[in-house]
Amino acid sequence: MNKKPEITFKYVFNYNYNPSYVNGAQGGVSPRGEIVVHFYHERPALPDSVTHELTSQGGIGRETAVEPESLPSTMVRFIDTGITMNYENARVFHAWLGDRLKEMEALQKTQQAFEAAKGGAQA
Repeated sequence: MNKKPEITFKYVFNYNYNPSYVNGAQGGVSPRGEIVVHFYHERPALPDSVTHELTSQGGIGRETAVEPESLPSTMVRFIDTGITMNYENARVFHAWLGDRLKEMEALQKTQQAFEAAKGGAQA
């Protein structure tokens, strides 16, 4: 029996490799016809400064000011990384991601069935 040709890919990680959590993306098609995606982590903004009163005992009292004043209505989309890929790579990535979503859906169905069965059990 003839064995089909094989190739093995070895994964080499940069010393600084550190996966990032993302909960959104922004991007589009570049003038060169490549897909560009910027991944971000969306979160409430942090203040530049906060001012508090001092109590008569020298402790920290109530908050009296926050900079910027628009802080309560400000969100941050922190962009740490992005990708650029051509059409063919985007198509392959799309298929790969679709397969991962199907796996997750199957796991969720299994978990829901288990929870439903557990909920109906008698002690």
